[in-house]
Amino acid sequence: MNPPLVNLTLPVFNESVRLAESVARLRAFLREHSRFTYEVVIADNGSTDQTLAVAEQLSRQWTDVRVVHLPEKGRGRALKRVWTESPADILSYMDVDLSTDLGAFPWLIEALASGKYDVASGSRLLPQSQTARCWKREVISRCYNRLLKACFHTRFSDAGCGFKALTQQAARELLPRLEDPGFFFDAELLVFAERLGYRVLDLPVRWVEDPDSRVRILQTTWQNLRGMVRLRRNLGRDQARGK
Repeated sequence: MNPPLVNLTLPVFNESVRLAESVARLRAFLREHSRFTYEVVIADNGSTDQTLAVAEQLSRQWTDVRVVHLPEKGRGRALKRVWTESPADILSYMDVDLSTDLGAFPWLIEALASGKYDVASGSRLLPQSQTARCWKREVISRCYNRLLKACFHTRFSDAGCGFKALTQQAARELLPRLEDPGFFFDAELLVFAERLGYRVLDLPVRWVEDPDSRVRILQTTWQNLRGMVRLRRNLGRDQARGK
């Protein structure tokens, strides 16, 4: 049996400074540690710097790297576009800062390739996880995930970790249901996966905060709260209709 084709998407917004280094490091890791065939997709969403030019140069340099450009900003929007169009057997993504230790990536993919799980998500909040980040982000992350559990009775521990994968079969049913164009896309994916009975792996990871993160804490928190209200309303409406 041929190894699965794995899509690894890097959503990027104004990442021209570190993009080339991150992609080179990622490709070197995959060549040494992966048994599968892969494509690396740089999903440029609304960058206003030289990110797109750098990405296109990398795609010319390496045949296993390609670029998708979206004029509008939004990680969820970028992931939904790339994953919907990809023929890969397994769809995955990670943040371009590579804050999550790459050593966990083979475990993420093997869990799906083995047929034991349909969705896999890195977690910074499990007892076995090792995390280095400021107290403010730690508190906000824990409060956010507790709110998700209270509102949606979820079992996963960390919705916001930028380190996820799902099978093509699961994607066909899940992606059309996902509406959020931003960071709440991750939570939507996991909430629907659990509700529809997909097997979700909660994978402990090592994670080191990037001091140059593009994530704006207050803005992202507000957007996530709005996403929770919208998702709860939509789920209630669907339940009333018997869906």
